[in-house]
Amino acid sequence: MPKTPEEWLAASSPPEKTKGALKLFLGYAPGVGKTYAMLSEAIRRHSRGEDVVTGIVETHGRKGIAELASQLEIVPRRKIDYKGTLFEEMDIEAILARRPAVVLVDELAHTNIPGSRHRKRYEDVLELLDAKIDVLSTVNIQHIESIAPTVRAITGVLVRETVPDWVLRISDETVMVDLTPEALQNRMKRGDVYHIGKVEQALTNFFRRGNLIALRELALRQVAEQVDRSLSSYLEEEDIQKNWAVRERIAVCISANPRAQYLLARAARMARRMDAELYAVHVDVEKNGNDDEKALQANLQFAESLGATAVRLKGKNVTDAAVQFVREKHVTQMIFGRSANEGWRKLLYLNAINRFLRDAPAVDVHIVTQDTD
Repeated sequence: MPKTPEEWLAASSPPEKTKGALKLFLGYAPGVGKTYAMLSEAIRRHSRGEDVVTGIVETHGRKGIAELASQLEIVPRRKIDYKGTLFEEMDIEAILARRPAVVLVDELAHTNIPGSRHRKRYEDVLELLDAKIDVLSTVNIQHIESIAPTVRAITGVLVRETVPDWVLRISDETVMVDLTPEALQNRMKRGDVYHIGKVEQALTNFFRRGNLIALRELALRQVAEQVDRSLSSYLEEEDIQKNWAVRERIAVCISANPRAQYLLARAARMARRMDAELYAVHVDVEKNGNDDEKALQANLQFAESLGATAVRLKGKNVTDAAVQFVREKHVTQMIFGRSANEGWRKLLYLNAINRFLRDAPAVDVHIVTQDTD
């Protein structure tokens, strides 16, 4: 029996929304323009007819931010008395009662005043997402929990407010708001970021050019990792078996043999020439003696000193484990060593290589001859 028009419409309708979408604007330092970018997108959405409100936006006295924020509906903040002082926090209860389609929540790593509904602002965001409200938010690279210690080592600044890494992993979209260190320093000198009286101190401390270059690289790497995870998820969801060579990834299969260090050195030179990720892969097929284990650890440490990621796998045989690794990591080039063996050992080696070529997704294979001396 043919479908009725109503049944066709029901079948073509998008599935009911089960959760809000989180979009993060990531920066490497205050003043790069995260809040400005977030507000600009919110205004564009509002002009297209979306119901957008501001939960909380921190202007820090910046005129441009205040002008943009005034173009959107603002949910009044909640006043909280803490030890005799009146503080203002985002009023999550009022936002949930208002039920907009999109809400702006600035400074994701903020710690709420005691007496608030949640201890951390990111927990407020999680509740808003559960209520099927889309959230636009901002965060700086130094506030990511696993990166904060590195930032302290670089800048000497202790970061007290952090966001767990998994919060960034659940974001549906992360946009890096970028600006060259020189341009950011110029903003500082004009007084566009901090009050002019604080500029000189800031430029000689946290905002030194070297600090900004390092922080920018950390932010770029963070976004690159998230893009890589998104691509891996897409390939898995769509059951795409072939590799998409968006970036070169080289894996070199090593053993406990000291000659593997020659193989690693060759692989590292290739990776540097191609600006590729490098993996040093060892497959534990059976338990080795103490001498083998010590030699293997020496090889893995040597790999890490060359910038490779050392990986130990377990498997019934080297070939199957290597094939699975290539598929999971989207490796584009695989390197195997070959000793000048003859007879049955050579036959076993060739059979293993042929099985790898048969079972692995599209990947370039390099066979590097190792001296037996």
